[in-house]
Amino acid sequence: MHLAYPAVLSALLFCTGLYGVLARRNAILVLMSVELMLNAVNLNLVAFDVWLSRAAEETLHSGQALTLFTIAIAAAEIGIGLAIVLAVHRNRGTADIDKLRDTAERHDPDGPDHDALTAERSDEGQKAEATA
Repeated sequence: MHLAYPAVLSALLFCTGLYGVLARRNAILVLMSVELMLNAVNLNLVAFDVWLSRAAEETLHSGQALTLFTIAIAAAEIGIGLAIVLAVHRNRGTADIDKLRDTAERHDPDGPDHDALTAERSDEGQKAEATA
């Protein structure tokens, strides 16, 4: 089998995963897209390892060993990622990334920055009234 077939399949998988990371709003779907990208890299590692082992006389299979390490790291990453997503979903009630970003940027009205924030807003309001 030619090296082009797994390389093209790997590129398609990686592009699909990249689109999923950039376009999706749900945190679980983003994690699935990251896993798809990691599987594309694993496919490349194994394909190039087989291709290089045919050309070389030594067969170390370092690409396959690296693939096993990548799979183990990906399994740990998805376990921790899902635990974080579930904890955030229990606390906030949503797994939508945009809504989580909006709640993280909001200021607490009882926090120490509240007085400075209201003072800035009143100064801006007075400047707007003066220019109008």
